[in-house]
Amino acid sequence: MATQAETRSDPSQGEIFDLLSNQRRRYAIHYCKREGDPVTLGDLAEHVAAWELDKEVDEITSAERKRVYTSLQQTHLPTLERANIIEFDNRTIELTDEAAELEVYLDIVPGDSIPWGVYYLGLTVIGSVVIGGLWLEVIPTEAVPELGWATLVFALFAVSAVVHVVQNRRMRLGEMEKPP
Repeated sequence: MATQAETRSDPSQGEIFDLLSNQRRRYAIHYCKREGDPVTLGDLAEHVAAWELDKEVDEITSAERKRVYTSLQQTHLPTLERANIIEFDNRTIELTDEAAELEVYLDIVPGDSIPWGVYYLGLTVIGSVVIGGLWLEVIPTEAVPELGWATLVFALFAVSAVVHVVQNRRMRLGEMEKPP
């Protein structure tokens, strides 16, 4: 008979996307990352229910907590355990080292912003117009020399990259009070 550790396998990219496609599993991972130490199933269920219902933890009813508790215990935590993301012993949950690998799959974009790829494409278009205008001598260089224009384009990319890195770090699962 195979042991529990022997039946686990590292998930494929498709399996990871499937794991992360469920909000309740993302919330569970977020809470575990935020806490850092092993968490109890009861505490996890309370916080997940509060986030799902957009309530404070002390406003959650027993029925709301029980519904999430049961779902986590019977479905979501065993799924995360089979994928080697957590260790779950029916009472406590702890993230495994493999949970850190999930960050690469989570480029979270706030609802009020554009994806970073589109943003950088826009910057590239602006930079190309400026450089093309300098080459074609349609952009005046009396007030701002060519090196100044190039420095401005470079500075736009540099500042954008810094903002991108800071926002990505802030938006990671486990970094904020409420999951993104």
